[in-house]
Amino acid sequence: MSEQKNQHDAPAPEKFPEKFQALSAPKGVPDYVPPASATFIRVRDEFARQARLAGYQHIELPVFEDTALFARGVGESTDVVSKEMYTFADRGDRSVTLRPEGTAGVMRAVIEHNLDRGYLPVKLNYYGPFFRYERPQAGRYRQLQQVGVEAIGVDDPYLDAEVIALADRCYRSVGLTGFRLELTSLGDSHCRPAYREKLQEFLFALPLDSDTRRRAEINPLRVLDDKREEVRAMTADAPLMLDHLCDGCRAHFDKVTSALDAMGVPYEINPRMVRGLDYYTKTTFEFVHDGLGAQSGIGGGGRYDGLMAQIGGQDLSGIGFGLGVDRTVLALEAEGVTLDGVDSRVDVFGVAIGDEAQARMALLIDALRAAGVSADMAYGGRGLKGAMKGADRAGARFALVLGERELADGELQLKNLADHSQVAVALDAAAVIDAIAAQ
Repeated sequence: MSEQKNQHDAPAPEKFPEKFQALSAPKGVPDYVPPASATFIRVRDEFARQARLAGYQHIELPVFEDTALFARGVGESTDVVSKEMYTFADRGDRSVTLRPEGTAGVMRAVIEHNLDRGYLPVKLNYYGPFFRYERPQAGRYRQLQQVGVEAIGVDDPYLDAEVIALADRCYRSVGLTGFRLELTSLGDSHCRPAYREKLQEFLFALPLDSDTRRRAEINPLRVLDDKREEVRAMTADAPLMLDHLCDGCRAHFDKVTSALDAMGVPYEINPRMVRGLDYYTKTTFEFVHDGLGAQSGIGGGGRYDGLMAQIGGQDLSGIGFGLGVDRTVLALEAEGVTLDGVDSRVDVFGVAIGDEAQARMALLIDALRAAGVSADMAYGGRGLKGAMKGADRAGARFALVLGERELADGELQLKNLADHSQVAVALDAAAVIDAIAAQ
């Protein structure tokens, strides 16, 4: 008779490969790991802080939206919509897109939540990742990080100047200096149609390739933004929007530049500038840093009269910007600027020798955190020397040293890691906080 298997016998262990292949982040998607992540967070949070100081309230946007929002709001002739969007069908067979920019989503939210029915302008700020399927290179990512603001509902040149000055202040607040502001006006619905005809007449007389000619038919301004040298040479004498502004747009632009002059914000007029999104009108601007090579734009924006009506809302004006956090970090590196304090992870680091000391230190560190003191401690039963290395790597200002002798005396040693002085302190969170404040 065959031997029956005991029901309590353990199953045979599964066989796994000895080593799995290591995985990497998707191409064009940067990781920010310590210590570089501290600089990234510092830049992002400082930009957002400056926006709040100017009265812009935070709005949290969805990471994906209905594809129609971007096709209608950003413009189907743009590279962003025609070539770069991450678009897919969800499980309900609805077409959705990872957000390639922030303005269209903000406008959708303003309309949906009736924010435009109250006091104007509506002033909002946002930050987070945006997604474009571009050819990855230094400073050009498929997941890019931006901080943006939008001021919606008032067509006022002094509001334009406020937004531009705020962007300039954001960069200067993190110590960036080697950038320049380029400025122009793209006109409006009164003067742009006549200019469009003049530009198309000029472009259609050129030996353009089929794709460029099609772009000239849909949005001729986009041809002036072509980076190919042969196209730039052919369009060198093209008529420029800045020379064909109506009286209203000219007066608007003159007030913007006068306000920036009064505020002491330096700028250069660039009549050939064309931003990569179709919705811009009147004031349009870009911040450029030559230390970044080909990807020199670090942020920009402009006015977008007509966008709200285009996506189903009131016919209200707006102006905003998007500042690149990734490229600002790279620009800081190019200038050799180090932000103060970004290497410091905690103020206090606990070093405990022995099991009983470890238990007491864990309670003390928790009490310090509850009191608002940033604190960490050594884990894993490390000796004094190894634990102190942990304090150095944490960038701590103070080390708390607790051993058997200190436990017996009901105290610990507070060591100042800058000057290496130390004092005995009662084994109590309040006493430690008082001793730190006294240093």
